[in-house]
Amino acid sequence: MNRCPWCLCNEKMIRYHDEEWGVPLHDDRKQFEFLMMEVMQCGLNWNMMIKKREIFRQCFDGFDFDKVAGYGEADVERILGTEGMIRSERKVRAVIHNARCFQQIRDAYGSFSAYLWSFTGGRTYVYPAHQTEGLPASNELSDKISRDLKKRGLKYMGSITVYSHLQACGIINDHREDCFRFAELLALADVEEQK
Repeated sequence: MNRCPWCLCNEKMIRYHDEEWGVPLHDDRKQFEFLMMEVMQCGLNWNMMIKKREIFRQCFDGFDFDKVAGYGEADVERILGTEGMIRSERKVRAVIHNARCFQQIRDAYGSFSAYLWSFTGGRTYVYPAHQTEGLPASNELSDKISRDLKKRGLKYMGSITVYSHLQACGIINDHREDCFRFAELLALADVEEQK
């Protein structure tokens, strides 16, 4: 069975690739989890995020953004004191701040997922050039969404971070064509080919 090479380093990464990465996601809590893991990942690597995922879930109430939005100083200290947690006060505060911004987007659009998918009209984008020319770190779509998220106050939302999120939540299908998940995920989505 062929898989994207990036996931082959360990079983947790393979499971993430096989079960989650690129699946069209319309659940706000999972959107928040994936997006905030991207925040925690800035300057680090995704393998570390997958390994620490249960610690993040413990620290941030299972990524319940309504609960996280209510966090105060005691919660910041609790999180930073958790064994195995990434000890970046700026990132922890950014997650809490972003939860509040996330709520505002949900209130304006009905859900964060509705907001995010509106950028593609609910479609999953496939870029054939990525199969031959390699995956970019960002593109026009991630640039546009990054600018909008920043305008709405979210932190650590550069275009590279946003592009990674779009791959993770299935807005962009960047599985390799020879990966078994590529065709499976195409079957789950309304697909639009992009140049």
